[in-house]
Amino acid sequence: MATPALKVLEEDRHAWFAGRTRAILKYLDAELGSNGGGQARKVLDLGGGAGNMAHHLAHYGEVTSIDYNPRPIPIAQRRGVTVLQGSGDRLPFPDASFDLVALLDTVEHIPDELGVFAECARVLKLDGVLLVTVPAYMWLWSYNDEINAHERRYTAHELRLKLELSGLHVSRISYNNFFLFPAVAGVRFLRPYNPGLKSPHLDAAEEVYQVDMEPIPEPVNSVLHGVYWLEAEILERMSFPFGNSIICAARK
Repeated sequence: MATPALKVLEEDRHAWFAGRTRAILKYLDAELGSNGGGQARKVLDLGGGAGNMAHHLAHYGEVTSIDYNPRPIPIAQRRGVTVLQGSGDRLPFPDASFDLVALLDTVEHIPDELGVFAECARVLKLDGVLLVTVPAYMWLWSYNDEINAHERRYTAHELRLKLELSGLHVSRISYNNFFLFPAVAGVRFLRPYNPGLKSPHLDAAEEVYQVDMEPIPEPVNSVLHGVYWLEAEILERMSFPFGNSIICAARK
């Protein structure tokens, strides 16, 4: 499916999303090369949602996006991104169809996680790359997990094991959001998760699919951009021992 040219979306301005994108691009450059792939490679954006990553993934090849939830698809269409509707554990594609599958903050929403990993392995070409991001540590569970209908959070060991059980070889894995981890963990210990807690910035009745997180005021957002930039530079060279999320590259 054709994807739009590189442009700045609302998510790209939000420090958390921008930081995640920088980490993803560092991993993809390491696995696929920083010169991109033009239209030679086939890329699957599994859980493409509102199309917020399609313009980044298009640097590595021709992108096909798919999502189970139909509600964000019109947003993607307004952005010029075609998102098919389908299930991650029953992908409507032949074997060995893609050079890259991006599973970005998606598998934690799906009950049959091993089914999703197996399908990713099936549609990947030989030596194809699966890029996964997931939230870390069940003890960090919060109202945000409830609102976003998460099934679970992961440890790096658990994610590696489940990918290997699905026939994939993990080539790179690290925790991410390392520098902010002490603050997040401290808040979770001091203010344990309360199922009745609700963010004033999120309304479950609203269709909020671009930035599904609390907005960050300036100048804090700009400062965090700098923190995440530094983290991505370090992540290019080494892995972090803990963090609020996990990033992983695996090959078929």
